[in-house]
Amino acid sequence: MDILIVMLAGVLIGNRFFPPSCKKWNERLQVACTALLIFTMGISMGQRENFLQELSQLGLTSFLFFLFPAAVSTIFVYFLSRWFLDRKGGR
Repeated sequence: MDILIVMLAGVLIGNRFFPPSCKKWNERLQVACTALLIFTMGISMGQRENFLQELSQLGLTSFLFFLFPAAVSTIFVYFLSRWFLDRKGGR
């Protein structure tokens, strides 16, 4: 919940108070912070004792976290598009 509050505050500040003339610097700062985040995540994963043994399990877990939402959203969009397109064509 805290992450969502911080993200919402960033969006509001960026939309209302951040000057458009500083947009280029903001983009560069975002790229630098993202690179730093990925780098520190890699360091923390590399410090794990059994990382190479856990890698296959992490891959499977990541795949399942991708597969379930992608499949559900695809099915949901399919049925919604069929419903709306049939409804629009029937009028």
